[in-house]
Amino acid sequence: MCSAAAADAQWNEITCSSADPRQERTQTKLESWTEFRKLKMISQKEKLGVIRDSQTVERKMPVKSPTAEAVAWSENMDTLLTSQAGLDAFRTFLKSEFSEENVEFWLACEDFKKTECAEKIASKARMIYSEFIEADAPKEINIDFSTRDLISKNISEPTLKCFDEAQKLIYSLMAKDSFPRFLKSEIYKQLVNSKQVGNHKKWLPFL
Repeated sequence: MCSAAAADAQWNEITCSSADPRQERTQTKLESWTEFRKLKMISQKEKLGVIRDSQTVERKMPVKSPTAEAVAWSENMDTLLTSQAGLDAFRTFLKSEFSEENVEFWLACEDFKKTECAEKIASKARMIYSEFIEADAPKEINIDFSTRDLISKNISEPTLKCFDEAQKLIYSLMAKDSFPRFLKSEIYKQLVNSKQVGNHKKWLPFL
């Protein structure tokens, strides 16, 4: 009985060791192909996900037409000033009325408030003061005496807020006076009625 069992075990060992190598290669190829298909499917899903995400972003952020952008400027002056084309158009209009110093002062103040270096704060403040604030400045803005006098007293040791009051006054002046007239101007009407707001310089004779 023992010798028969030993013979069976020996036969099984011989059978296992003598398996067809072609069958092993076929199995290996099958496993490799299955793995390749899995990776390909994952890659396709990832690409599809990117495409869907991109399409979602495009749907969430529709691109305004040039004419629609110009029409949007009429909502408020902030919308106008945050658009480069709108700002250029507004500056062109102010130049035609010889009051471009107002928007230039406002822009200078916006830039000044972003200054971080102490030395630059002093030099920029002096430049703004000499160009827009002091008596007979080349682009002197129209502000009341008390505001001008307060700036003059503090200009030797300027802070980032030293022009805030003057900037508010000029902004209010533009919003109440210049902005409504701009919306009625031929410059604005041409931009709204044209289809080339993106190439706005073509439509602005003063640029």
